[in-house]
Amino acid sequence: MRSSILTVCLVAALSAAAGCSRESAAPATDPSQTAAPEAKVSDTAVAAADRDEHSYAQPDLVRIDDLALSLAVDFAAKTLTGSATYTLDWTDPKAKQLVLDTRDLKIAKVVGERADGQWGDLSFSLAPTDKTLGSKLTIEAPERNKRIRVSYATSPNASGLQWLEPSMTEGKKTPFMFSQSQQIHARSWVPLQDTPSVRFTYTAQVTAPKDAMVLMSADNDPKAARDGDYSFKMPQKIPSYLLAIAAGDLVFQPISARAGVWAEPAMVGKAATEFADTEKMMETTEKLYGPYRWERYDILVLPPSFPYGGMENPRLTFATPTVIVGDKSLVSLVAHELAHSWSGNLVTFSSSKDGWLNEGFTSYVENRIVEALYGKERSDMENVIGRNELAAEFKAIDPKLQALALKPGTLKDPDEASSATVYTKGAWFLQFLEQRYGREVFDPFLRGYFDHFAFQSIPTTQFVEYAKANLLAKHPGKVSEAELEEWIYGPGIPKSAPATASPRFDAVDAARKSWLDAGKLPDAALTAKWSTQEWVHFIEGMPEKLSVDQLKALDAAYAFTGTPNGEIAQRWYPLAVRSGYHEADPAISAFLQKIGRRKLIMPTYGELVKTPEGLKLAEETFAKARPGYHPITTGSVEATIAKAKNPAAAQ
Repeated sequence: MRSSILTVCLVAALSAAAGCSRESAAPATDPSQTAAPEAKVSDTAVAAADRDEHSYAQPDLVRIDDLALSLAVDFAAKTLTGSATYTLDWTDPKAKQLVLDTRDLKIAKVVGERADGQWGDLSFSLAPTDKTLGSKLTIEAPERNKRIRVSYATSPNASGLQWLEPSMTEGKKTPFMFSQSQQIHARSWVPLQDTPSVRFTYTAQVTAPKDAMVLMSADNDPKAARDGDYSFKMPQKIPSYLLAIAAGDLVFQPISARAGVWAEPAMVGKAATEFADTEKMMETTEKLYGPYRWERYDILVLPPSFPYGGMENPRLTFATPTVIVGDKSLVSLVAHELAHSWSGNLVTFSSSKDGWLNEGFTSYVENRIVEALYGKERSDMENVIGRNELAAEFKAIDPKLQALALKPGTLKDPDEASSATVYTKGAWFLQFLEQRYGREVFDPFLRGYFDHFAFQSIPTTQFVEYAKANLLAKHPGKVSEAELEEWIYGPGIPKSAPATASPRFDAVDAARKSWLDAGKLPDAALTAKWSTQEWVHFIEGMPEKLSVDQLKALDAAYAFTGTPNGEIAQRWYPLAVRSGYHEADPAISAFLQKIGRRKLIMPTYGELVKTPEGLKLAEETFAKARPGYHPITTGSVEATIAKAKNPAAAQ
């Protein structure tokens, strides 16, 4: 049950501050950028023993500096085949092996470029598969080759790729393929040093059927001919999780000179209208945090099976169509993915243990963009919704997962991080700093942080060092080191957390209370003006269960069942399931079959499996929906159903 209070200020008993692991940082910046010199913090790489625990790679010995891909898209076989050529920086003079991360890849051949320019075979071995990490690929390179090439093919079941039949697309005529590399799924379609601590440039040559337009997280040309042969270049260094590819019946519509939308023909116009404020968002963020450094910012609208709301692939954000509702009420998703162009893509966490450095900063910047363009009322409402969700999640998760910076070994699978922690608590912490120092101090600090660490991957400890040097030391008496460390290393939310109130939510609370107490529905003149955020808050504040008659009355008045708004459906359907409102079952099944976005569907699956009849409906629906789900979504649903059927085995 979500709390109905407007001001969320969680008070948790905090343990002593936990230690923060250090990761191997990438100190080299993009040569075209100039870093701000003001902070006196160490940018040197840390001990190899503290590298990313979710990668087999050994970047302290050798690093990929550039990646050249040559790939063929085969929709019939559901595979990518080709090669990856690495330009290497051998940082340790004794190193003679290149270790890469792979998952379910068929390695055909490995060759290395010799000093005379000729290529020769290299010995390699593929270790047994680990369920989470995949298989370590070890390449013997006694000559420390400057370039090494791996020829390979992906599995049809690659965890980072989804292949859709034409029937699963908007146009129903052309198959579709797209990637999802974050957190550690890039290794399922490219053998790589699959860790955010390693950044590289890349090029790609991709062939595909001529009716499929291919795009990548690179220099997509809006005027490119659809001819089945495509070339790409990414001149800025990126980590592996930002590698992205998509292919299908895609067309382009511009929003501005440097921004636009790619989508299927039937969707592109609606998406361009919904995302019309993208250029304004870019200009707003540049005023706050410095220039946009990635040249173009385009948005690719994917089919509804995309497992996330959005993915911040540089130059080409992947977005779910579930945010296109006709009133721009959900375009904060675009603000979020755009914000990643500074926090995450430009300054990157060096391992999943420090995920808040990406998502917490981005959620804070997103909220500043929303406030600037749509007003403080809107940004406050979104803050309250996020903090209510955080309060609910913190009641259930291990306190160890509530720290912003996690201890090594805490996170077995990086896909299982607490989203409430890394997104909402991270943003709340930055708002705490903003309010203590004032925007006149905090905004230049944050801009300086993005400049100083531009095109680097850092652990939390480097941020802490930078903050102590450039906030705490320069403005004494505002925030203590103890407060800083309590936020970062402690569980829960500190008492120092700033509160957010929403007068518009006060009105929603009053309307809900009047209905629950006296059966009087809110006046139509009032609800006609409600935004998605207000409807979400209205439903979230309901009791755990309602009577069937109450749900019928709400449905008769507001048509929640069958709503095209996924944010409302995400709240309404679990309430309907808990309350035994079986009239909604057909619409629930249809929604779960149409949508693959995990955030929107997992709460309903989670409620369905709690009763025998609900579990039956969940299994029947999943059997129909499965062909259209991404492997990441499939795994989540399978785990939920398996745990319900055999709780003891899931322990």
